[in-house]
Amino acid sequence: MLRRSWKAERLNPSTAHINAIGTAVPGHDVHQSFVDWAGRQLFETRDKALFRRMADRAGIGHRWSVLPPTEQGGSPVAFGGFYGGEGPPSTAARMHIYAEAAPPLALEAIANLSKRSDTGGITHLVVASCTGFIAPGIDQIIAAELGLDPGVERTLVGFMGCYAAVAALRVAYHIIRSEPSARVLVVTVELSTLHLQLTREIEPLLAMLQFGDGAAAALVTAEPRGFAVLNQFAASLADSADLIRWTIGDTGFAMHLSGQVPAQIAQALVEGELSARMLGDLPARAVDAWAVHAGGRSILDAIETALDLAPDALDESRGVLARFGNMSSSTLMFVLADLLDKAERRTGVALAFGPGLAAEGFRFERAP
Repeated sequence: MLRRSWKAERLNPSTAHINAIGTAVPGHDVHQSFVDWAGRQLFETRDKALFRRMADRAGIGHRWSVLPPTEQGGSPVAFGGFYGGEGPPSTAARMHIYAEAAPPLALEAIANLSKRSDTGGITHLVVASCTGFIAPGIDQIIAAELGLDPGVERTLVGFMGCYAAVAALRVAYHIIRSEPSARVLVVTVELSTLHLQLTREIEPLLAMLQFGDGAAAALVTAEPRGFAVLNQFAASLADSADLIRWTIGDTGFAMHLSGQVPAQIAQALVEGELSARMLGDLPARAVDAWAVHAGGRSILDAIETALDLAPDALDESRGVLARFGNMSSSTLMFVLADLLDKAERRTGVALAFGPGLAAEGFRFERAP
């Protein structure tokens, strides 16, 4: 079994720090309207009861969408809404909205970051998004709208799924290690509600129950403020490649999210395949700041049980899930933002999951 000391990496002048995070969501809460609509798609009484029970237990109160209400104030699935026509919208129609809506939402998150930290002098821009494609890229659009120097180095992290925030922050981590004077702007923006699938099958409806739209922006520098990003880790879990999939079709990106995911994650933690990479020799209860991707209540429950965590250890993740749902790569950034505001949380682990089934993350410590 792989074991790595928790202190494998020490703070030094080129340690990357997440100085601050700004977040943003659209203004249209679509969660309850989706629950009502999805219940009507199911014919079998047993399936209807199961869906309603799972929705009640999901731990989600709100999910937000860039899709506007109808002229009568209805939801996107109502008559006259984006999904209320005779057939499902094409991928082209969905990407048209992505091109229009993703940049402003990302810019709103950056504006909220600017209220928390000076965002001048950006030298590098890293953008993660897996719910849309556009060229020129969203990174180029953001750079132009911000008036960044044309020489700013840009990196686009695409289609990695929910752990893309870790990959984006890892890019910033390595930039700071090689260029300690760099000021890296890391942005995640996801419009998951563009990919509703018009189906009468319960499994995809339960998967779609989780997802909402959101954006986040972080400033990463070597300045010892916020969270120091330390040991990185990654693991592809055995025999799990088919458990989480995104398939690009003619009517959007179809998500497959197996009900076996929580058990597979728990098994990897209990058997040590993942926990050894994540914790080394440190007991899980020594961590007082858990930034776990809020992929669903059952996933959070599985992690809490497998690691024997305190009942409140994942409160920030559960809070983000309740207020916003699963915003794919942006979700972890929202959790980190909540933790940054709690000075008593000092020693942390960030952990996210995505297609593969893969887990990625890093250790972090609050700067003095």
